[in-house]
Amino acid sequence: MILFPNCKINLGLNILQKREDGYHNIETVFFPLPFYDALEAVTSDIKTIFTNTGISGGNAADNLCMKAYQLLKSDYSHLPEIKIHLHKTIPVGAGLGGGSADAAFTILLLNQKYNLHIPEKKLFEYALLLGSDCPYFLLNKPAFATGRGEILEEINLSLSGYKILIVTPGIHISTKELFAEISPSFPPKRIRQIILQPIQTWKNDLVNDFEMIAFSKYPSLQKIKENMYEANAVYASMTGTGSTIFGIFNANEKIDFNFEKEYFHKWIYPF
Repeated sequence: MILFPNCKINLGLNILQKREDGYHNIETVFFPLPFYDALEAVTSDIKTIFTNTGISGGNAADNLCMKAYQLLKSDYSHLPEIKIHLHKTIPVGAGLGGGSADAAFTILLLNQKYNLHIPEKKLFEYALLLGSDCPYFLLNKPAFATGRGEILEEINLSLSGYKILIVTPGIHISTKELFAEISPSFPPKRIRQIILQPIQTWKNDLVNDFEMIAFSKYPSLQKIKENMYEANAVYASMTGTGSTIFGIFNANEKIDFNFEKEYFHKWIYPF
């Protein structure tokens, strides 16, 4: 059985307050993009193994697909040994949620393939154990997210008529370090309000609280964003904790960029 996990971008990201459990309350809008990994699972006669092609997914023990399998196996002992293969095209550690998507889709794949009949609420609980944004990929529609990112409210948001450029310069940004430097606060205008405004107003109102910290450490990220606006992006931002920068452009506008050769970039036409 094969499924195709997709990525997402964050439209705005506000860090509101530190929680007693050590996490932070946030608000953001998750927006899915049609850019995919490929995930396959087949029953194994010997033992459960994980293999990976494309971009490296790390070692098997640390891979979220394997952790998802082990999580379900602990409750569903009749789940057989399997071979999991992940062909990865979504950049790793880029703020696109690729690893979280792979984990969430592993849960979906196992539930479907082996007829586990796991209730939807329980699927979300499993996903949250694997990561704060993993539950989002079970919904996989534009959504306003609060709490750790797991409280999801589907919203009516379309970016038809636009194309999105994602640029990942391959810089590894420590999420832990960014959170250590952030000063949580409630903004004067909340994302729920801003996202309903015309997209042309987002440039002035819709912010990612991590940008200022990340840009001070890695000026090349700020330069990518500036280049997008110089090329007439309607909106540009860092997604999540980076290092991907995305720009939203009118679909019929011809754009020509010259990137550093080591940068990953891709044009995507939203759902």
